[in-house]
Amino acid sequence: MCLTRRLLLLLLLSIPAHAENMSWLENDRLRLGVDLDLGGAITFLAGTKDRANVINNFDLGRQVQLSFFSGPVPFEANGQKPSEHWRHIGWNPIQTGDDFKNASRILAHENDGKRIHLTCVPLQWPLNNIPGECTFESWLELDGAVVKARARLNNARSDHTQYPARLQELPAVYANAAFPRVVSYTGTKPFTNDAVSLIPKSETKHPWTFWTGTERWAALLDDTDHGLGLITPGRVHFTGGFAGKPGPNDTRGNSTGYLAGQGLEILDHNIAYEFRYELVLGSLEEIRQRAATHRPQVPPVWTFTQDRQGWHYQNASDTGWPVKGHLNLLLEEDDPQLISPMDFWQAAEAPYLVLDAAFHTTQKQGVLMWQPHGEKGFLPAHAVTFPLVADGEFHRHIIPLKSNSAYQGAILRLRIDPIGKGEPGAWMKVHDVRLSASPE
Repeated sequence: MCLTRRLLLLLLLSIPAHAENMSWLENDRLRLGVDLDLGGAITFLAGTKDRANVINNFDLGRQVQLSFFSGPVPFEANGQKPSEHWRHIGWNPIQTGDDFKNASRILAHENDGKRIHLTCVPLQWPLNNIPGECTFESWLELDGAVVKARARLNNARSDHTQYPARLQELPAVYANAAFPRVVSYTGTKPFTNDAVSLIPKSETKHPWTFWTGTERWAALLDDTDHGLGLITPGRVHFTGGFAGKPGPNDTRGNSTGYLAGQGLEILDHNIAYEFRYELVLGSLEEIRQRAATHRPQVPPVWTFTQDRQGWHYQNASDTGWPVKGHLNLLLEEDDPQLISPMDFWQAAEAPYLVLDAAFHTTQKQGVLMWQPHGEKGFLPAHAVTFPLVADGEFHRHIIPLKSNSAYQGAILRLRIDPIGKGEPGAWMKVHDVRLSASPE
């Protein structure tokens, strides 16, 4: 064999079975790569100078990618059943591919050198080559040491059931073993340079922990407080952890750190669900400074003219997607509940709740509950009752939270129990919910 043919053979043998088809963005701080053979997931993020990729790519369940959950649980399709290990996952299309090493398919891709926009058909993670009956869209751009991301799920499911809310990965972020420290701010004095927390390891068999990050960021760091930060504007609920052993910055290594923003969301069969996030590659100080640029200025206000604003229900349902002008809920089951997304505010800043709603029911009284920072759920002691104007017309219900002396300190979320017992034909329409410093 001649030298030229021998060199050619060696070259061919060195090409990986999966030949990367990458799309790149680069500025003076970052180099970002998405893999067009893997649904456009982020598979490469490095500093421009060192080019050391921090994203973990051990299998198709890693990367930085979109992942959504809904019912039924377990989810079956085309005669396939998930393995026992994945029965609890339910409906779960993910951006990169599935557990059988099938890759998701790109439908469209644009890169003008400043922004990447792509659309893919994801695959159901626990099944073999089953598309998700939906598409994912991503918009990515660079701003210094920050990746700014916008993401959208476009559902087109043949199953029109309105399944209960599930926790979503907003998004899923996997980094290499060189960044084993899971860090966030979990205290009650956000954006005051208060001390951060090292998130403890899970005490269960599951490797991930849940926490409230009141500065709306979490990070995977090395011993010098440098690494990868996830910022989730408008969200304080996180999950994450580290699995395996700390080690080198090996993109193909099994050991990995994980982060995800969390939201309990109802994903209708035809929903267009959108969220934003940012990735910061840099120091802890840089991550916190960037998160501070998204600091909310007022106590939460939720206006339901176009979507659910992250609220979900127990023992109730609404009329589905799209939301037009207000939520329209059926109250025919016992103890119906409307539950807000996780957020953060001080009771002293918002002693009143203003509820613009219409009720159709024979019952005369509702209950408003709150979850203080540090509590795991809703307790009867953290509640006030309020009178319902139940004539079927919209009215402004002003609820004095301060009337209960237990309403104090840092608060995380609300629950509205409009009626106690289910009632045939009972309903509720909600235009907005506002926490307020005054009864106006």
